[in-house]
Amino acid sequence: MHVKPYIHEVKYYECDRMGITHHSNYIRFMEEARVDWMDQMGFGFDRMEAEGVVSPVVSVDCVYKRTTTFKDRIEIIVEVEKTTPLKIVFVYTMRVGSEVVCTAQSTHCFLENGRPVSLATRFPELFARIKGV
Repeated sequence: MHVKPYIHEVKYYECDRMGITHHSNYIRFMEEARVDWMDQMGFGFDRMEAEGVVSPVVSVDCVYKRTTTFKDRIEIIVEVEKTTPLKIVFVYTMRVGSEVVCTAQSTHCFLENGRPVSLATRFPELFARIKGV
């Protein structure tokens, strides 16, 4: 399955006094792109949560390579680095034009009623789709 990159246009309020996108916003951009990725997979986080499963962030890591500013259009490519029934690791490549501005990674687990749950058991179709990407 082909997943299209997510595009985020930097808003004025996302910039600091120097006119540079504040570093904390990249975490939000990752979330926007991840939600879009799941929607493209045909099984959004809203559906998963409606069925009682949440996917909290376990860890996150960002490497900032170049600054971005107001109105920059950041293309965010989301890929799955690793998935197990209990965890998923996403990697993100963020570009403005052909220049990489940030690379990042986030790890998530799956919980139901506050307890770990196997994605392969709970949502086997989604797990198979993710494994096939």
